[in-house]
Amino acid sequence: MKKICVFVGSRANYSSIKSVMRAVKAHPKLELQVVLGASAILDRFGKVEDLIRKDGFEPNFTFHNLVEGENPATMAKSTGLGLMDASMIFNNLKPDFLVVVGDRFEMMSVTLAAAYMNIRIVHTMGGEVTGTIDESIRHAITKFAHVHFPANEDSSKRIIKMGEDEEFVFNVGCPRTDLVAEELKNDSYDILKDLFKIYGGVGKEFDLTKPYLLVSQHSVTTEFGNNRKQIEETLKALEELEMPTIMLWPNADAGGDDISKGIRTYREKHNPQWLHLFKNLPTHIYIHLMNTTSCLVGNSSSGVREGAFIGTPVINIGTRQNKRLRTNNVIQVDYNAKEIIEGIKQQLTNGKYESSDMYGDGTAGDKIAEILTYVEPSIQKTITY
Repeated sequence: MKKICVFVGSRANYSSIKSVMRAVKAHPKLELQVVLGASAILDRFGKVEDLIRKDGFEPNFTFHNLVEGENPATMAKSTGLGLMDASMIFNNLKPDFLVVVGDRFEMMSVTLAAAYMNIRIVHTMGGEVTGTIDESIRHAITKFAHVHFPANEDSSKRIIKMGEDEEFVFNVGCPRTDLVAEELKNDSYDILKDLFKIYGGVGKEFDLTKPYLLVSQHSVTTEFGNNRKQIEETLKALEELEMPTIMLWPNADAGGDDISKGIRTYREKHNPQWLHLFKNLPTHIYIHLMNTTSCLVGNSSSGVREGAFIGTPVINIGTRQNKRLRTNNVIQVDYNAKEIIEGIKQQLTNGKYESSDMYGDGTAGDKIAEILTYVEPSIQKTITY
C-alpha cells in the first residue's frame, strides 16, 4: 500500500486539496498521511486544523513554524523552520509520495525536505502564471516535483515547456472545483440562513437574500510596504457604495498584518454598519457565499478558479492574480477606489455569468488518487529540454 503524505499549511491549501485527501483515504491501495503546519494550526488565522479534524482527517503530525511579523524576513525564517521540522517528520512517516499544493511559501520548506530525502513529490496546480513571488515559488516546486497535476491545459503545456517529462504531467482539473461541483447541489440560501448565528464574526448582520458584496483581499509580497494603502483604497470604495459587505481576514503572507491593521483601524474609527468581518469560514460556506454574492472583490485566486465554475462576478484588484488564466467573469482594476467602484457597478449590472469548466469538471480528486496507485517515477527525474 502506497503512503501518500499531504501537507496543509493554510485554509487555502485545505480547500485546494480536500477532495484529493478524501479520495486517497477512501482508496484501498493508498494510505493517507496528514501533516499540518504554518497558519493552519493557529487561532488568529482561524485554525483550519479544527475543521480538518471535524471532516474526519486525523493529522499524523503538526508543527509550529510561522514566525510572527508578516514581513519578508519572517516569511524566509518560517520557511527555514519548516524545512527543519519537515525533515524530522518525513523521517518518521517515510511516505512514498508527498503532495504539495500550489505556490505558497510554506510549501517550499516541505518540498526542499522531501527532495533531499529522496521522497517523490507530487505537485498540484503548477504551471500557472500570476505575476508575483508566488509564481517563482510555483515554478521552483515544479522543478523539484516528479508528478504534476495541473489544473488546465495551458498550465500543462507550460510545465512540459519547462522540461518536465510529459509522461508524468496529467491535466486533471483543479481539486477545488470538485468541492464547488459537489456543494452547489445544495441550496445556498438554506445553507447560509444561520451564518451569523453559527460563525459569529464582528459587525452588523444583514439579509443574505438581498444584494451584498464578498471581499477577500490578501497582501502582495513583492509590494511589501504598500499593502495598507491598497486595502485602504478598497475600503474607501466600499464606504462610498455602502452595500452590505462580508469581508474575510487576510492570510499569513508578508504584508498581511498591514492589511489587518488597515481593516481594524477603519472599523474602529468609522464603525461601518454595512461591514461584517469573519476571521475564517469553512470551505463549503465560502462556496455558497460566492454563489449568492453580487460581486466578489479583492485578489483571491478563488475569483478566478471557483468563480469561473460558479459564474461569480469578480473584481480583481492589483497584481496578485492579474496574469492568471481566466474567463470573462473577472474585471481587472488597479489599487484605486474610483476604478474599484466603477468595476463593482459594472458587475452589478452584468449579474451572474455562465459556468465554465476551464479549471475542471469536478472529478480531479478521484483522478489524482487513481493515478497515484500506478505511477512510478524515478527519483532521478528525466528532464526533456
